[in-house]
Amino acid sequence: MHDVAVLVGSLRRDSLNLKLARALAKLGKGRFNFNFAELGDLPIYNQDMEADLPASVVRMKKEIAKADAVLFVTPEHNRSIPSVLKNAIDWGTRPWGQNSWAGKPGSIIGTSPGNVGTAAGQAHLRSVMTILDVILLGQPEVYFVSKPGLIDDKDDITDDATREFLQGYLTRFEAWIDQVAQYEARTKRVA
Repeated sequence: MHDVAVLVGSLRRDSLNLKLARALAKLGKGRFNFNFAELGDLPIYNQDMEADLPASVVRMKKEIAKADAVLFVTPEHNRSIPSVLKNAIDWGTRPWGQNSWAGKPGSIIGTSPGNVGTAAGQAHLRSVMTILDVILLGQPEVYFVSKPGLIDDKDDITDDATREFLQGYLTRFEAWIDQVAQYEARTKRVA
């Protein structure tokens, strides 16, 4: 079973992206242990705070460090990523030389009621995570269009085709995590 740090880029109680993340956790039960990182208590990044990292930052960095992979579930804000997610990403790279993201297999998914899902926001997030050395799953890209009732109050996907697609996505993510781990093991033996 893979431990996955899940970072949801929305703090809203009724967040569509939180519902999607919970539905994925339910679909992946038995294969993944999804650990939802708390982002709401992180202070706004300030380099002056690096000498004595806030407890919430230390907690988040430990959650990322112990995870086998990271999953970003993000809405799109003004064709970019939400500030809460960018803030968490920045704290994860600090202090200098202690990048918690480096070498982690990861994936990006998001939902919105719009026809393009979260395509622009995800593209922006991909450019950020690549430079931070997250090893991102390339396919399938999931720009999930949220429709009323598609995810019920128990976090179940109500449409068979959608459930099957998301199961396939999780299968690819699982294989990606395994592939990255195998590569890392081989390169450590060679070095």
